[in-house]
Amino acid sequence: MARITSKSWNRYIKLLKSLSNTAAKKMLTFSASYESAYKSGVITEQEYREALIDYAYALATKYGEGAGAAACEMYDAIAELQGANVPPAAPAATATMPETAKTVVGTMKTGRLATVSEAVGRLVKQAGADTTLQNAKRDGAYFAWVSRGDTCAYCMTLAALGWQKAGKLSLQGGHAEHIHANCDCEYVVDFKGDLEVEGYDPGELNAEIMGMNDGEWDAEDIIRMSGHNSKGHDHKALNEIRRTIYAQQKDKINAQKRAAYKARTESDD
Repeated sequence: MARITSKSWNRYIKLLKSLSNTAAKKMLTFSASYESAYKSGVITEQEYREALIDYAYALATKYGEGAGAAACEMYDAIAELQGANVPPAAPAATATMPETAKTVVGTMKTGRLATVSEAVGRLVKQAGADTTLQNAKRDGAYFAWVSRGDTCAYCMTLAALGWQKAGKLSLQGGHAEHIHANCDCEYVVDFKGDLEVEGYDPGELNAEIMGMNDGEWDAEDIIRMSGHNSKGHDHKALNEIRRTIYAQQKDKINAQKRAAYKARTESDD
């Protein structure tokens, strides 16, 4: 059986996260300076918005290319590990200008620069995820969503689905779905059905989720929660998972929220 060690996988995730976080931090610094100029009347609202879109596009392109390259390296390494006869991975296209503009304008409505910067980080991460899934679809491979660290209810159900065949349903509008900026979860590819990622056990996740409702949920329920059906997500069940996770990790989650709030308020001063 081919195996990716936890050390190797975490190194890969750390690289992707570094690229995403660097883009987000640069966007936050840039946005703060231009917001100050806008509020003081030095530039107009349109100039402010256009400056943010242009800079976000530059960051999404530069760091998105880095994420795509990292995903290609991991994809090719797994192909070599499994002896898969496939062409070298091709990086996915980074976010287009219209996609970037839509993201920036939409998040600017929140009034929080941190939200705008996180959205740019998400565009960077998207390029890596798209690279894995688009190549997996090209080569008829399987993929899985490997959850890591403090994960959300939806990421948990996606990871619990285990290995799936890459195809049109895994890419909506050419993009991977459900990409968080601040998330250690990522896609992995499997060519021959014998890949093990150390620390990732979809069966264990299934059991954990089903145990949250006194054993009343089953595998079909998990598919429904993840939205991998014609009816979309089961938000009631997802909310029940969220409540359970919160009850188990309440103190840790609240501490993280306080730290995030402090960082946002300090950046907005």
